Amino acid sequence: MIRSPLELRHLQTLIALRDTGNLSRAAQFLCLTQSALSHQLKALETHFGMPLFVRKSAPLAFTPGGKRLLALAEGVVPAIEEAERDVARLAQGTGGTLRIAVECHTCFDWLMPAMDAFRQRWPEIELDIVSGFHADPIGLLHQDRADLAIVAEADPDEAVDHHPLFRFQIVGLVANDHPLAHKPALEADDFRDETLITYPVPDDMLDIVRQVLKPAGIEPKRRTSELTVAILQLVASRRGVAALPLWAVATWLDKRYVTPRPVHAADGAPLAGELYAATLPAFSARPYAADFVSIMRETSLLNLPQIELL
Repeated sequence: MIRSPLELRHLQTLIALRDTGNLSRAAQFLCLTQSALSHQLKALETHFGMPLFVRKSAPLAFTPGGKRLLALAEGVVPAIEEAERDVARLAQGTGGTLRIAVECHTCFDWLMPAMDAFRQRWPEIELDIVSGFHADPIGLLHQDRADLAIVAEADPDEAVDHHPLFRFQIVGLVANDHPLAHKPALEADDFRDETLITYPVPDDMLDIVRQVLKPAGIEPKRRTSELTVAILQLVASRRGVAALPLWAVATWLDKRYVTPRPVHAADGAPLAGELYAATLPAFSARPYAADFVSIMRETSLLNLPQIELL
C-alpha cells in the first residue's frame, strides 16, 4: 500500500489556494507564515515527484496533479466540516441565537457575506442584527440584548473575549480637482483648514481623530452624514474632505468619483483601523459562535481589498 503524506491540513491548504489565488493571502487565511506554507507545498511536491502549481501564475494555477488533489480536497474538507457541525449539534442540542451589535456604520457591507455563509452552515440558529447604531455595543452583551459585538478596539479591562478579525487601510478622500489631490499623502496639518465629514459618532470612535488630528492638536470644522454615499457626494462637490476605510469606498474609487490619498498617523505609519468580535466568555464556548468568527475572517479576506487578518 502506498503511504501518503496527505493530511487534512494539506487539503485545507489546497482549498485556501483555490479561494485566495496566491500564497500570501492563503497563508493569512490559514494563519501560517508564507515560509511555512511554501515548505508544506514543497514537501508535497517532493513526495509526488511533480509540481502541483504553475509558478508565478496570477491567480495561482494548478497543474493536472494539483487539480486532482484539489478535487479530493473539495470532496473531503466540506464533508469533515459538516460532520463536525453535526456532532456539535448533537452534543449541545439544536437551536440558539446570534444577535449582532455593531459600533461602525460601515460594518453592514462586509457582514452580509459572512451572515449568508453562516445561515447555510447553521440554518437552525436565529441570526439577527440588533437594529440601530450603538455607541456601547459591549454594554448590550452584558444586558443580554446582543450575543456578539463588532468593535474597533480590544480593551483588556472589559470582561469579554475579543476575537481578532482584520486590519484595514483608511484613506483620505478629496475632490478630484482639490489641491490636496496632488499630494502623495495627507498629514494632520492638511485637514486644518478643511471641513471634515464623518459619520455622526463620538470622536473616540473615529480613527482620523484619534490617530491623526487629536495628537496634532488640530480641530477642523466638522460635518456629519449617516450614509457613506452621502459623504462621498459632499466630498466630490468640494464641501469637505473625509477619511474612510478603503474597502468601504473601493467601488466608488474604481469609478474615480473622488481621489483617495494615504493618510499618515501621528507615528508616521499609514492610517489604519482594526475590527474585533467581542463575546461573553460563556457564549464564546458555543461551536457556532467560534464558527461565525472564522467565517467573518475568511469572507473578509476573500472579499475586501487590502486587508490583513489579525
